[in-house]
Amino acid sequence: MLCSALAFGHKRGGISEREPRARVQSKRSSYDRESVTARGGSEAGAGDGGGGGRQRAAKGALEMKEKGSRAAVDERYAQWKSLIPVLYDWFANHNLVWPSLSCRWGPQFEKATYKNLVKPRVAAAEHISQFNEEARSPFVKKYKTIIHPGEVNRIRELPQNSKIIATHTDSPDVLIWDVEAQPNRQAQLAQMESRPDLVPPDSRPDLILRGHKDIAEFALAMCPAEPYVLSGGKDKSVVWWSIQDHISALGDSSKTESSPGASGSKGKTANDKDSPKVDPRGIFLGHDSTVEDVQFCPSRSFVVWAMILVLFFGMPGVVEKAHGGDVHCVDWNLHDVNYILTGSADNSVRMWDRRNLGSGGAGIPVHKFEGHKAAVLCWSPDKASVFGSSAEDGFLNVWDHEKVGNKKNPNAPAGLFFQHAGHRDKIVDFHWNSSDPWTIVSVSDDGESTGGGGTLQIWRMSDLIYRPEDEVLAELENFKTHLASCAPRS
Repeated sequence: MLCSALAFGHKRGGISEREPRARVQSKRSSYDRESVTARGGSEAGAGDGGGGGRQRAAKGALEMKEKGSRAAVDERYAQWKSLIPVLYDWFANHNLVWPSLSCRWGPQFEKATYKNLVKPRVAAAEHISQFNEEARSPFVKKYKTIIHPGEVNRIRELPQNSKIIATHTDSPDVLIWDVEAQPNRQAQLAQMESRPDLVPPDSRPDLILRGHKDIAEFALAMCPAEPYVLSGGKDKSVVWWSIQDHISALGDSSKTESSPGASGSKGKTANDKDSPKVDPRGIFLGHDSTVEDVQFCPSRSFVVWAMILVLFFGMPGVVEKAHGGDVHCVDWNLHDVNYILTGSADNSVRMWDRRNLGSGGAGIPVHKFEGHKAAVLCWSPDKASVFGSSAEDGFLNVWDHEKVGNKKNPNAPAGLFFQHAGHRDKIVDFHWNSSDPWTIVSVSDDGESTGGGGTLQIWRMSDLIYRPEDEVLAELENFKTHLASCAPRS
């Protein structure tokens, strides 16, 4: 069985130009801590001569705290690992040499026959016998290599044609790619193993969307109903484009010459002369800070972005102070367009009914899911009341709004019914599979824990967890009867 997912990492792996972003950040964080401590020590020492001792004590306390936190994570991970055959019907772990900040299910995966290839409650047990955190999974195969100009911060696919994807990097532009038409650049990368000085040129995007006045890193969405793209950035704006404005250059995989990346000019990089540009259809203002996430309504031309601003192109409705902290992520329910999720630094995820968003800036959430500083939110395509949230704590929580009133564990937040603890560092993205029920791909940036790289995991929780309780109890009762019949008689 092969799984297809889109997971973009660093440009050229950083081999000849720079170290992985996670390693650079780790070094920078260490330097900053030492610099701040040193400054504090010298200032204190000027007054009483004791700054040096306090500096060493503070640094030692910080190191002890970090070691204790790391030990707790390792203990939690070891406990989770021992339970994989019990918790999952399917599980695969794929080590990434370089950091990856986004992952999506690719077009090759969407085959109805896939779901029949996985044996419930057997596949995970078979795979765990070969489980190695430092290895690459035999179930994940590389389909194509695209050398992206700059880091890939976010990937989103066009629902009408999943071979068309949009990417965010550290620039104001949004890049559009026809994955099928783009040439495979794996051969050029392979040459770098023997020739480190040989740096292959970037792949060229099929389309460049312009309109932001500052860097747009993460807020990115593609419309399910029309070929629209939405982006938010540091310029405090939300920009709207239509790929239809240049659709003739995309989508026909049989004519690879339609892709600038397949035009045969290997010596050029993505620049103004190579890829066609599209100007925005609209620019929306309404924020006084960076727009961190955007989302289209699944069935209509609604737009929602953080803090929350919901508008039907000209008919805005605003909820001020939706959270007690910065809003990091939003998502719109795939089954009922009335419900919207927001995740915040205030350690909560809130569910809203857009029909109750007051015109005067007032709004009361349907429910507050406590205990998670969600960085990514995603409604399940399998059940209208289920969604997932991931955060820097390394957990991917699966919630069910219908279970809020049926809390059975006093130590767990209301509505939480599954917690994936397979990542040892911050989970930066995840995605439900629309073709295989309850299957998720998730990726973590392991820079702080391992000094670089990341982990891609594909998993599906045991169906005994999400199926109706009476159905599960009946199956377990049959299993109990079977065990009794197999027991030796006295």
